[in-house]
Formats: sequence, C-alpha cells, structure tokens
Amino acid sequence: MSTDIVIPSLGESITEVRLGRWLCKDGDWIDRDAPLVEVESDKVTQELPAPDAGVVSITEVEGADLEIGAIIGSIDTAACKPSPPASEPDLPATRVEVATETTSSAGDTRATSMARHLARDRGVALSGVQGTGPGGRVMKSDVLAQTPPDLAPAAQVAPETAAIALPSERGIRRERLSPLRRRIAERLVQAQRTAAMLTTFNEADMSEVIRLRAAHKDDFHDRFGVKLGFMSFFARAVASGLAAFPAINAWIDGDEVEYHDYVDLSVAVGTDRGLVVPVVRSADRMSFAEIEQEISRLAAEARAGRLGLDDMTGGTFTISNGGVYGSMMSTPILNPPQSGILGLHRITKRAVEDPNTPGAIVLRPMMYLAVSYDHRIVDGAEAVGFLVHVKECIESPERLLLGM
Repeated sequence: MSTDIVIPSLGESITEVRLGRWLCKDGDWIDRDAPLVEVESDKVTQELPAPDAGVVSITEVEGADLEIGAIIGSIDTAACKPSPPASEPDLPATRVEVATETTSSAGDTRATSMARHLARDRGVALSGVQGTGPGGRVMKSDVLAQTPPDLAPAAQVAPETAAIALPSERGIRRERLSPLRRRIAERLVQAQRTAAMLTTFNEADMSEVIRLRAAHKDDFHDRFGVKLGFMSFFARAVASGLAAFPAINAWIDGDEVEYHDYVDLSVAVGTDRGLVVPVVRSADRMSFAEIEQEISRLAAEARAGRLGLDDMTGGTFTISNGGVYGSMMSTPILNPPQSGILGLHRITKRAVEDPNTPGAIVLRPMMYLAVSYDHRIVDGAEAVGFLVHVKECIESPERLLLGM
C-alpha cells in the first residue's frame, strides 16, 4: 500500500509552487511527520512533512513548477523499516551533520544537493572532483577544496604577467526568478502603476534615543532577553502618528476607503531569498519590549525560511530600514494595498543649529526619514504632518511614554 505525496493548499491566493530541495533521496525510509521536501511559493518557503512512514519514491525533480494538488511522489507504507547496521557505533555530531545533506546523482557522478548547488555557482565540473563521502559521493567540502579550471592557468603565469592577465572569455549566467522574487517584482510594478505615489522627506536628531538606549540597554536586555533597538521607538512613534493621521493607516478598496483602528505593522526584512515583510500585529498596543521581541522572532523566522502565510498578510503600514545597509537616502515603494511606508536611513553626524542656542552650530547624530504615500487618499499636508509627528516623537521620546 502506498500514500501519495501531494502539494497541499498553502493559502487562499496560492495556486502554484516551485519544488525546492528534497530532504531525503529516492528509496530512503522516512518517519511520519519528518521533514520531506521544501516548496517555494510567491510568499513563503516551507517544509512539507511526510504524510506517512515508509520508503520514499520521488517522481518530481527539484525546481519543477507545480499546481496545488499535484502528486510529487509516494510513500510505500508496507515496506519494512531497515535496521541500523550493527557494527556502526553512534555517530559523532560532525558525521550526523554530513549525513543530513540531501543526495542526488546525475550521470556517473554522485553528489549531495549542497555540493551540486555550490559546484554550479562556482563553475566546478563535478566529474573532475574526487568525492570523499560514502561510496565516493562528492560532498560540499570536496567542491570547496577544488580550484575552478579557468583559474588554474593564471596560477602558473609569471608574477609580472599574472597581474595583467585577462580572462579569455566573457561569461553569462542565467537563473530563473524564484517565486518570491517574481512576486516582489509584480508588487513593485503594481504599486508604481496603480497608486499616485509621492514621497516627503525630513530628518530627525537621534541624540535622545541614543542616550536612552545607552542608559538602559543592559537592564533592558537582562529583563526582557532582547536588545533595545531603534525599531521599537519608531514603531511606537508611527503608531502615535497614525492615530493622529488615520488616512495613512487606511487603503482604497474599490470605490470605498477602508480605515483601521489598529496598527498591524509590516517590517521589511532582507533574506538570502529576497525581501520579506512580516507583520507585527497590534503594534499600537505593545510595549517596547513586546515590539522588540516580536520583531526579533519574525526576523529569525524570515532568515530561516520558516515564515507562514499568516505572518506576512494583513499589514496596514510598513517600516523599511535601509540604514542597516548603509543607505543615506531613498524613496521607499508602497506595499500594496497600503497607503504609507516609512523609510529609515543611516545615522550620520552632521553640523546643525543647536535648537537651544540660536546661531550655534553643533554636531548631532542625524537620520533622514522618508514617507511615501498614496496621494489618492492621503493629502500632502497629512503626509508632512505625520512625518513631523514621527520626528518630534523621536527627538523627544518622552512623548511616547505620555501618549502624545
């Protein structure tokens, strides 16, 4: 008797997925609910568990685009679970780590999935790599130790000519867009095409926030188990600003405007798969510690590829921090159907007039702020007023404690 391995429904709006890594190989025994295969949608990448215990039969290859409900293999539930070799002692941790690498074969070369991907990225021919794994299988370490063939001649050239040697050919590399990257592209174009997007800019003196963090960061971490970052200050400042300017926390739905009396704050997180925007629910009702803890949790889940669909839907406003990448100034693009997004940037000491001593010039840690907004629903005066409100909250953070 066998059980089909079926692509399940991953959400109402997801109709197609791309098959990612198989986490076992054809013919392996797998336990029920053990990680079986990765699937990538335009929103999330997640692991599918084995629907039953038995021997796996794989019928779809990695990278295939499939519809929801497609059968990608089966599990022979009548097969007997193999006994572990009697002569093998418990494996050390390093051996276990190697054993978890997915294996596959092409032609006469057997290699792990990780080794295969690395070889493709580095231009290494697997047929020329001596495998050190079980049965001569090529492992990741074997590829790392291999010098790409096109680099070998340069090492043999005399020192004076090696410095000016040029590659003999110009290469081109093509990759399919991942479902997530394709979805990002679609949404960015949608935002540009459907919204009347404008951006207004301001700057904030970060002196008081930096002073507060320095004074309380150790106690904060000891008590709550998370760092006191800038994001909690800006999240609270945004929540206060959206209460004062509710149109920025609304969006257009057909011929109606949908207002929200809560703030579900989308926070942009960069991952190796692309930008994802998980949502901090009811951020306006959270303390500083709760905001920092939730952002930290979501960022960790995003970078590990474990975010679910519910984690990334329903946000009412977005914060994007380009400053962590060194951005000095940028124009953030709306996250449809939202009507506003706040862009944060790098903190740089600049000469400004001391507000307490007119005419005196001082160095202050300054950050440029940018708010992009949908002019169909948000007037320019509202957008400017909102950004000034955020600036004032950051420059006088006691306002956040007083609810001002």
